Amino acid sequence: MTGPLAGRTVAVTASRRADELADLLRRRGAEVVHAPAIRVVPLEDDAHVVAATREVLRAPVDLAVATTAVGFRGWLAAAEAWDLPLVEHLSRATVLARGPKARGAIRGAGLVDAWSPASESSPEVLEHLLSGARGPLAGQRIAVQLHGDPLTELVSGLRAAGAEVVEVPVYRWERPADDGPLRRLVRQLPGGGVDAVTFTSAPAAVSVLEVAGEEGVRDAVVGALRGPVLAVAVGPVTAAPLQAAGVEPVQPPRARLAALAREVVDRLGR
Repeated sequence: MTGPLAGRTVAVTASRRADELADLLRRRGAEVVHAPAIRVVPLEDDAHVVAATREVLRAPVDLAVATTAVGFRGWLAAAEAWDLPLVEHLSRATVLARGPKARGAIRGAGLVDAWSPASESSPEVLEHLLSGARGPLAGQRIAVQLHGDPLTELVSGLRAAGAEVVEVPVYRWERPADDGPLRRLVRQLPGGGVDAVTFTSAPAAVSVLEVAGEEGVRDAVVGALRGPVLAVAVGPVTAAPLQAAGVEPVQPPRARLAALAREVVDRLGR
């Protein structure tokens, strides 16, 4: 194998688009270990998303926050399947996007996005709203599309400011049905053999740390991810659980898979 990552082993913890990331790394010469840390469970037919959608429709919505493209599209698809007029309802609200992909999903539905943060992060969405940029939050009715995480800080921050928040859990994260590869990875990390671990979602980072704890090697894994194993997070949201554990992952300048692969090359290919 030739390329700047020849002789390097990189672990991919993603489930969605894992093949795309693995291919980017292999083309640069890396040996890739795929150890999915999570799986996405869509809730299109789940009573929770239907109930949440009906609650959104119960009264006018002042603000709506789309956090992910796949989640927002899934929410609209579920509403359409249940013959619920969600798009029409949201057309009268101010719709915010957490990032460019969510913004594309909003526009693809024929809706207008009012704003999105440069950091593509929920904390900046909260900061923007608390700043009064969309008027006083007290009394406003806000729908927040969740993306597998409860987004506790965003939701609690809005409620503390007096807003009525309707949480819409469009999909959730679970452990993979076969977590054997993940358990093998966390046992392998302290002993070497893996040069870098890539993380593309916060739940995946949480899952790796949880499984390391179950295997009795959490402290050793955290120590390894502080060095010599390179931890690479696609963006600040993904990095947060690792930082909370005392690991400071490197991050690409843009939250994209190609940029993530380039970051691995820049760090390990020297």
